[in-house]
Order: sequence, then C-alpha cells, then structure tokens
Amino acid sequence: MPKSNISKQTTAKAKEFGADLAGIASIADLKRSPSHTISEKLADFDGIGTKDTTGKKRGVVQWPPGAKSVVVIAVAHPRNQPELDWWVDGNAGGTSGNYQLIQVVSKLTSWLENEGVAYLKIPYHIERGGVYLKDAAVLAGLGCIGKNNILITPEYGPRVRLRAILLDTDLPSLGPIDFDPCENCPEPCQSACPQNAFAKQIYLSSEYGQAELPGRNGVYSRLACNHQMVADESNFEAIKLDQQEKLGKRVKYCRECEFSCPIGAEV
Repeated sequence: MPKSNISKQTTAKAKEFGADLAGIASIADLKRSPSHTISEKLADFDGIGTKDTTGKKRGVVQWPPGAKSVVVIAVAHPRNQPELDWWVDGNAGGTSGNYQLIQVVSKLTSWLENEGVAYLKIPYHIERGGVYLKDAAVLAGLGCIGKNNILITPEYGPRVRLRAILLDTDLPSLGPIDFDPCENCPEPCQSACPQNAFAKQIYLSSEYGQAELPGRNGVYSRLACNHQMVADESNFEAIKLDQQEKLGKRVKYCRECEFSCPIGAEV
C-alpha cells in the first residue's frame, strides 16, 4: 500500500471494524509529548493500573525498535451504558468495553497484515510495553487533555476508552486539533471528585522543566485518585460468571470527573 494512503485507509478501516474514533501519531512526536517527557522525573508509583517491573522504573516507556507511528482507536463509553466500564475479574479484557477494543485491534491488524503493513500489537500497561495513550490520542487528532487530566473528545467528551497499534511506517501526526473546551469552563469535573484530587497544585513547571503538567497546570493528585479506586475495589459486587463455579468480582470504578463534563454529555 502506498504510504500516502495508509493513514486514510487505516483510520477508515478502524471505524469500519467498530472504533468510534481513530487517528495516527508519529512516534517522534509522541516521544516529545508531556507524559513521556515527565515520566522519568516522577516518583515511582505502584498504585492501581500499574504492573510489577524488574529493574525498571514504572511508567517509563520502553520503545520498541522500528516503531515509527501509532494508530490510536477509541470506543465511546456513554453514560447510559455504564456496564461497558464495569471491571469483572475473570472476563476477557476485564471490561466489555475493553473487549470491544481488543476485537477492533484484532480485525485491524488482520487487515494490515493482508495489506503488507508491518505492525506491533501493544498492551495497555506501560510496564508491559504500552505507551501513554492520552498523549498519543491528542497527537492523533482525537481531542485534548482536559483539566480533569483525561482526554476530552469533541464528539464524546471524556467518555471514551483507548487502545493503540504501532506501525513501522513513518506517518505524520494527524493532530493536535484546534479544540480546548476547558479554557472558559467552570471546572465541574474538579469539584465533582469525591477525593478532592484537584484541590492543590502538586507539580510545578520549575521543578519538572515543562509547562504541560498533570491536570494541565499541575493541580492533580494521582494518589488521591488511587484512594478512590482502592475504595471502589473494596466495594465490589459478587456475581456469577458464565461456566464458572466460583463467584467473580465486579468493580464499578468512579467516573465522576467524566460524567460531570458537559462536552458530549448528550451521548
């Protein structure tokens, strides 16, 4: 496939296979993105969402050799379908929404293989070979990082989930786009947080050497957010899993910063 057609056809196929949004970012651009440049400077964090590492600091990306571009796909998680985001221990993908993403990736990589485009599937977790998906999504033209420290898309607000595929073809980033709904927003996401994760500035530009910080201006506590996730896990529901004798656990993680965002609220 000619390089000039790869971006257009790949994003179109991703949507055909079930993605709600899709874009492409250059690995060279991604390496310079805020999360990737600050990760080595942050204190080690071993909360929910991280995995064990051996001799390596958590959160630092190990770039695969030959990776030149990243395809980012998103599936919407609307308010009226909360079950997409419920984590069930023992279910494929953990959540039904993530299982949808896995299926899109599987179909897309099969198509790429048939087209002769070399790819690499990557896991979600940084410690297992992933990349910072929010930064990749911004560069791929899907949206911007909001004051709630998560990706906000024009179509669905922050109510999306992401996965990515790496390509060995050097393609230009399709973003960022001219989109910033947070500029004059009264910040309902920050006041909605049950753990007051946005109560004070944690990160300073002078300390980390960059203007773009977690929560955009450094007013975000990952530890406070993790406290809520721990509480959510302790309040799990015991449910019967298909074809299994023992009961499983269903966890409904907090999404207050998502649901309070007015962007895409009608979806």
